[in-house]
Amino acid sequence: MSGFEYSALDATGRETRGVIEADTDRHARSLLRERGLAPLTVEGITRSTAAHTGRRERFSRPRLSRKGLALVTRQFATLVRAGLTIEESLNVLIEQTESAGARTLFAAVRARVLEGQSLSHSLAAFPDAFPQIYRAMIEAGEHSGRLGEVLERLADYTENREGLHDKVMIAFIYPALVTVVAIAVVGLLLVYVVPQVTRVFANLGQTLPLVTRILIAMSDFARASGLFWLGGLAVALVAGAFLLRDEGRRRRWHGWLLRLPIAGRLIRTVNAARFSDTLGILTASGVPLLTSLQSAAAVVTNLPMRAAVDEAVRRVREGGALAPALGAAKLFPPLVIHLIASGEATGRLDTMLARAAEAQSRELENWIRGLTALLEPLLILAMGAIVLFVVVAILLPIFEMNQLVR
Repeated sequence: MSGFEYSALDATGRETRGVIEADTDRHARSLLRERGLAPLTVEGITRSTAAHTGRRERFSRPRLSRKGLALVTRQFATLVRAGLTIEESLNVLIEQTESAGARTLFAAVRARVLEGQSLSHSLAAFPDAFPQIYRAMIEAGEHSGRLGEVLERLADYTENREGLHDKVMIAFIYPALVTVVAIAVVGLLLVYVVPQVTRVFANLGQTLPLVTRILIAMSDFARASGLFWLGGLAVALVAGAFLLRDEGRRRRWHGWLLRLPIAGRLIRTVNAARFSDTLGILTASGVPLLTSLQSAAAVVTNLPMRAAVDEAVRRVREGGALAPALGAAKLFPPLVIHLIASGEATGRLDTMLARAAEAQSRELENWIRGLTALLEPLLILAMGAIVLFVVVAILLPIFEMNQLVR
């Protein structure tokens, strides 16, 4: 059976598109009519169609989400380990995938496989959907004849990486949300509430308390130039993003971030965990060390740390050991360097890299837990202090008025 892209009208007259498996285009049209669809166009996914799909995918730069890629990899690994061929596994993925774009993507991959290409070369036509490490591991699995085992490792890797990303994001969602709400509430108080309340004090003819005068001055400043400051902040952010397009500036910015007390350590830990996990899973899958290092460098987002990996690749290519080559820049945590050295000495580099990744992930989780536990009460105290300041600034003149009346 082959894959066919189709467009058809459903019972309500709405046009739908998708991919269907059939022997011929006539068979595909018959299957569509059995589903209650009126076929408009049916085109087989041949090499030219797959190439067109690949160009269209690269032009629009669609991607499988991290969660989607992890789920598909786990399904693919299960199917291959169950004894299904690559073609049959791809057929199941096409049938089970809900996204029309993903169905078209896997149908194009299947078409290339049917033409005799390897799975890794078929995936290479869609680099935006399947990253380099993904393709390298599958190629190693095909060469070693252990594709099912490698896919299982790859599924574990994608799930672990997604879990690490989720831990970082979830940890900072609450503090960021509280900060945004606090800024919005303070802005609303200064621009709308405070002027209405302090207008009563304008005709008192008495000297207002210092905190009240400060609050009125802050309110006047926010009303007079608040929009200009917001506009200036937006312009500064856009200008900063534009300037950071230059690799030299971005490298200096990343280097400065590494020197920050807390953020620097978090950045080192995150990148070290990614690098160790990626390099470990690649070497365990039989990928040569130099190729593994080049692929692992792509997951390091901090430019100085990536440059250290690139320099390590050069030294290893010249015959040097990995641990001293990587540790020369003094950017990766010492624990990672020591475990890599131990792995090289004992011939268990993949095992030591897995332990290094686990240790860095555990340290990152502890850091995030501690930082979140510290940020939450600090943010609550800050909001309470701001509200207390506003309440005191408004109530003090009222208390003074009551004393005058008495």
